[in-house]
Amino acid sequence: MFTVTTILVFVGLVMIFSASAVMARERFGSAYEFLLKQLVWAVAGLAVMVAAMKVDYKRLRHPASVFSLLGITTLLLIGVFFLDRAHGTHRWFHVGPFSLQPSELAKPALILFLAWYLENRTRDMDDWRNTLVPAVLPTLVFIALIVFQPDLGTAIACVSITACVLFVAGIRLRYFGYAFAAALLPLYFLIFHVSYRRDRILAFMNPYADPKGFGFHIIQSLIAVGTGGLTGLGFMEGKQKLFYLPEPQTDFIFAVTAEEMGLVGALAVVILFAIFLWRGTRAALRTQDNFGRFLAVGITSMIVLQAFINISVVLGLMPTKGIPLPFVSYGGSSLFVNLMCVGVLLNITKHAE
Repeated sequence: MFTVTTILVFVGLVMIFSASAVMARERFGSAYEFLLKQLVWAVAGLAVMVAAMKVDYKRLRHPASVFSLLGITTLLLIGVFFLDRAHGTHRWFHVGPFSLQPSELAKPALILFLAWYLENRTRDMDDWRNTLVPAVLPTLVFIALIVFQPDLGTAIACVSITACVLFVAGIRLRYFGYAFAAALLPLYFLIFHVSYRRDRILAFMNPYADPKGFGFHIIQSLIAVGTGGLTGLGFMEGKQKLFYLPEPQTDFIFAVTAEEMGLVGALAVVILFAIFLWRGTRAALRTQDNFGRFLAVGITSMIVLQAFINISVVLGLMPTKGIPLPFVSYGGSSLFVNLMCVGVLLNITKHAE
């Protein structure tokens, strides 16, 4: 797992430079602008990952740790609304040349809370009043704040992670049906009454109905993937990143990878995430205590689900969502938080072995 994570971070740094060099020179006068920022976050993230590997994960079980993280995350998610909008959203705290996205912290905060709260309640998963409602309450608060930023993609990721932990804890499947039925009406208004989200659904269904409008991004992504062929056009040789793909260093970096490294490179990335899933699942199965098992499931699902969604969007298998490819996409907050969580997962693995 350590090796896979390190390789993915390295691949990310290389592809971020390839995807952003021309754009960075155009915007900032330096081709290395995005690369250097990501490199700083990568070094900090790898350092905290190694540190987390050496700290017994059971020390996180203390209520002070759980509720401190929940409280800090809630304050940050509220505080971001008092700042100026960036790209039409309230998502970032800007500190000098760097930015922090509080919604990235929401995912590990929910994982830690669920692992702590459900550890000794696996036999009471049918008690919706005293077990299920308190368990999902922080998730409901977080997704409400995140949706209003607005960031529906991260909110859906938080819901998916919560569902994975609850499933492993033993929740009956009918409760997922109840939750899905309750979410249908809010989802309808959030998607079909917001123009850009409605356009994304239309683009997913038939991007060629408006190839220069709402279908443009997904068409350019598919062109990039298809152009790569078996072995790709070569490093730095991709064309779709040249002001065709939107922010190619973030949401569509897998398309750039497929274009320049071909099917071989794209499959290598997918295989690395598959190995991560295998090792994370193995750690969860071998862990003796529920707290460690739920932590392992939550962290593994957080990484793998985001990778699955991102790659599916690039391949036109899902509507476009702003979900980064873990360890690979540009974004310091995401990289740092993911590496910190992997450090905890590696510590769980060490104890499980």
